Order: sequence, then C-alpha cells, then structure tokens
Amino acid sequence: MEEKAAVMSNPGAKSDRFRVTSMNDSEYGEIDLIKLLGALRNSILLIILLGLLFANIFALGTRFLITPTYTSKAKMLVLSKETTISSLADLQLGSQLTKDYTILIQSRPVLSEVITNLGLKFDYEVLLSKLTVSNPSDSRILELAVTDSDPYVAKRIVDEIATVSSNYIGEKMEVTTPNIIEEGEIPYKRTSPSMSRNVMLGLLLGVLLGCAIAIVEELLNDAIVTEEDVEQYLGLYTLAVLPDKEQNKKRGRKKIRKSEKKKAEN
Repeated sequence: MEEKAAVMSNPGAKSDRFRVTSMNDSEYGEIDLIKLLGALRNSILLIILLGLLFANIFALGTRFLITPTYTSKAKMLVLSKETTISSLADLQLGSQLTKDYTILIQSRPVLSEVITNLGLKFDYEVLLSKLTVSNPSDSRILELAVTDSDPYVAKRIVDEIATVSSNYIGEKMEVTTPNIIEEGEIPYKRTSPSMSRNVMLGLLLGVLLGCAIAIVEELLNDAIVTEEDVEQYLGLYTLAVLPDKEQNKKRGRKKIRKSEKKKAEN
C-alpha cells in the first residue's frame, strides 16, 4: 500500500506540523527507547527512593502486622508384622501402608482425641489445617509437621498426634504400631513470614513503580525542547538558538560564588 505524506501549514498557528500517515496504520507516534532509557536515568533518584520506601513499609508490616508462625516436626517409621530387612516385598508393603497411615493420622477420631487430651480451644478443622503429613522420598518414614503461632504449642501438638495416631493405627489395622523415631523439637526459627523475602518484594515493587512513573511521564510529555525535537516532530530545521537568560544568570552567579570562595581561601 502506498503511504501518503502531507505538510499542514497554518499561518495563524504557532507551528507547522509534519505527519506521515499510512492507510494500514492509524498511529502517528513511535516510542523512542533511547529517550525512555534517558528518562529512567534522570529519574534514578526517584526510583531508588521509592524502592527503599516500599522495602521499609514491607519490613514494618512484616514485623508488626503479621503474626509469625513456627513449625515442629516428628517422624514415624511404618512397619508390618512380617517386615524383615531382606524381604523386598515387605519393604514395598511398608511403602504402601504409609499412604493409608497418612489418611488415618488426619482422621477425625485421631485429631479429636488430641484436642481432648491437650484441652485445645479450637476444633477439628482448625487442627487439620495446622497439620501436614508427608512421606519423604517414597520411604517408609512419615513426617508430621504442625504449624502454630506458639512454638511450644506446636511441639506439644505434634508429639500428641504422633502418640495417638500410632496407637490408633495399631488398634484399627491390627498391625505393628508405627514407631516414633523422632519427637518434635521447640522451633526457635519462625516458618513465616520471611523478612528477607518481603523486603525484597517491597524493594522490587517500589523500583517497578518508579520506572513506571518515569516512563509514563516521558510518554505524556509532548513539549519540544531540543533541536532534534523540532526536526522530528515539526519537520523543520533550526536556523538559530536563543540563549536562556535565566540560565545564563544562574551560571554567572555560580561563577561569582566560586571566585569569591577561592579569594576567601587564599
């Protein structure tokens, strides 16, 4: 398709406009990546300040607004009555039993008994949300993890769940009760929230916001400042440039101040 170019001239207007239009293109502007990079460079101070501001906001929010949680873990070994070290079939059976045991540990009778024994003030659904049962690397080991805002409560709950579920599984399935090979410990390091992760997230969000502000300001700025802008947007060539009197005055004042400082030092 052919492109049509037209020069619009109006004696009463402040300036002439040069525009190239295309029958397939309804947009008349283009984005100059070099100018955008220059706008980001000129706004680097704003970007840094916003990054630091959001990082501090997220740090304060993590410190004072979010309740920290702690996780205590216990481990159980799954056995069957005929399990021997040399029996591969028994080992495979033990691995299959871990799936059944996982369901039984999270069952209502087990967790309800734990709530009664410890005198907890929340119900089965809440306790279930605090409990995680996993089988690491398809082994015969079951790992119980309880997360709570109180590290001491987390340890008490995970130990009681391990004890109650071990007895319950032995009674209901008529198998050798799972052995508790590792009791829970009092966790001194919180599980969440992560201070470093939230600070980095706030820093990234502030930097992105600063970049977005700089880019939007550059895209919305249609002022003609340089000789290149005149040639690009108006299609005209610059014949002369008038100096800015205010800028010259400021430069002159700076020179006078510098000379006065040198004289005072001498």
